[in-house]
Amino acid sequence: MKAVRSDGAAAALGPYSQAVRTGQFLFVSGQIPLDPSTGQIVSDDIREQAHRVLRSLGAILETAGGSFEHVVRTTVFLTDLGDFAAMNEVYASYFGDPAPARSTVQVAALPKSVRLEIDAIAVLPEGPA
Repeated sequence: MKAVRSDGAAAALGPYSQAVRTGQFLFVSGQIPLDPSTGQIVSDDIREQAHRVLRSLGAILETAGGSFEHVVRTTVFLTDLGDFAAMNEVYASYFGDPAPARSTVQVAALPKSVRLEIDAIAVLPEGPA
C-alpha cells in the first residue's frame, strides 16, 4: 500500500491520506472545495465548489498515473439535495461514457461547512503500486 499526495489538491485535514494505492486500485479520500494553495473554501457557489472538488480529484488521479476514465465508483455527499442538478451538470462534464457507478446522499454537515464532498475508487493502469 502506498500513499498518494498531489499538490493539486488541498492537504488532508486530519490523519488520513489524500489517496492510497494498492496494486491497481486507488482509493481517493473525500475531496472538499479547498483551494490547494490557500487552504480556503473557493466559493459558496455549488458549481464552483463542484469544479474545485473535481479538479482536486483529477490532480490526485494524475499523480497516481490515472485519469477520470479510470474511476469506477464515486460517492457524492451534499448538504442539500436541492444542489443535485447543478452538481450533476458539473460532474457530467468530467466523466465520459460509461460514467462510474455512483451514490449521492444528503448529509447534515461537512467539514468546514462546505456544500459538497466527493470520494472515488479507480482502477489504474498497471504500474508501480
